[in-house]
Amino acid sequence: MPASFESRKQKLLATLSTPDDQYSDLSPKGSVDAGIRDLIAEINALPEYVTTSSCAGRVAVYLEGGGKGAKGGGKWLFTSHVNVDVGGENVDGDLFRLFGLGAEAPSATASPPDVGTARDQAANPNANTQILHILTSSLPAAQHAASAALQAGFRESGINRILDAKDQAHSPATPMVAVRSSGLAFDCIVGYEEAPAAESDPDAARIIRPMVAEQYLRTLIGVANQRFVTNSQRTGRFRQALLRKQ
Repeated sequence: MPASFESRKQKLLATLSTPDDQYSDLSPKGSVDAGIRDLIAEINALPEYVTTSSCAGRVAVYLEGGGKGAKGGGKWLFTSHVNVDVGGENVDGDLFRLFGLGAEAPSATASPPDVGTARDQAANPNANTQILHILTSSLPAAQHAASAALQAGFRESGINRILDAKDQAHSPATPMVAVRSSGLAFDCIVGYEEAPAAESDPDAARIIRPMVAEQYLRTLIGVANQRFVTNSQRTGRFRQALLRKQ
């Protein structure tokens, strides 16, 4: 086993072993998704592998930050890494409030004044599937992980880079495998951020207006929840294929 791989694996495992109340990463959530922790533990128990980043799947609403005069960057209005339970009995406006689209009733939808506003200040719900990056100790180990991912249905998976490969005679290659698929992902515009009445006042409150009815949001959540199920099935197949002897 390459010493460079062992060293990095131990550092990564030390980070993952940090107590939940002290752990933080660069993701919007800031922690490892509960739905993928068991899989990560099984992968990291294998001598040839260690996970470097992961996501169990996500449904989110994101407000773009490219409007006129914007300094860049948007903000997350809503995120969930598990099925979203919208229930059967909802008060008008519940989903609007859940997704950060204001408290208006479903009939109170609006349209942006121009296409540029819809593009640059849009509130976009999106659903993304599992993303997993695995550092491997050798090319054969990487090939086995990539093959397992492809067999499971993660069609965009592959060996995307090789670390420590400048001098492989002294520092053997340790390939990185990406386990992912974009086939279940989707996004669309459901709202926009309305500019303040006084353009000269940068601190004036900005209002997020919904562009679609609540029933449409409910339909989007239903589709996203179904895709969580499909993603979970693929993850199970990947686990079985990966743990199978090479």
